[in-house]
Amino acid sequence: MRVFLGVTGASGAPYAERLLRALAAVDCEIGLTASAAGIQVLATELYGDPSLSREEVLERFVGDASEQVTVFGESDFRSPYASGSARVDAYVICPCSMATVGTLASGAMSNLIHRAASVAIKERRKLVLVPRETPLSSIHLRGLATLNEAGAVILFAAPGFYHGPHSIDDLVDFVVARCLDQIGIDNALVTRWGQS
Repeated sequence: MRVFLGVTGASGAPYAERLLRALAAVDCEIGLTASAAGIQVLATELYGDPSLSREEVLERFVGDASEQVTVFGESDFRSPYASGSARVDAYVICPCSMATVGTLASGAMSNLIHRAASVAIKERRKLVLVPRETPLSSIHLRGLATLNEAGAVILFAAPGFYHGPHSIDDLVDFVVARCLDQIGIDNALVTRWGQS
């Protein structure tokens, strides 16, 4: 399976990290792009050092999944993910900032993340957006509704508690499992409703 993962400047770096590991574990081919703000969030939330360089953040973030991951710059429109002619199974933006939501809802494209999501929408491919913002303004809600009407799945980073989480990792896994479900990847990250 070929998956595009865009990381933008919303809080939620642990979700992106766990998702990347889960995709790599099932041998997905992953195209990764992180915005400048996304790099700052990864550096701050995962590594506790917002002064890390882009290269160091991405090296740490990809880690031992380097065989499955190809990193593209946010301005790399020569990337296969910038064209509908490329075969891509799913696109995920995790975390997805409200700036990204607003840009996508308006039809604008200023980086590869926006372009890849736009391709997913126009080609009617699976697009999953994982926003974390709260509370939401009416502007945010309208943008999200517009994207949902265009075919995107809006999957808030809002973990449930019915699976009896014991750690932050359990809460992260809940959201990542739902994301994997949406793009058609079997997983057993959490106990499903009705299972013991």
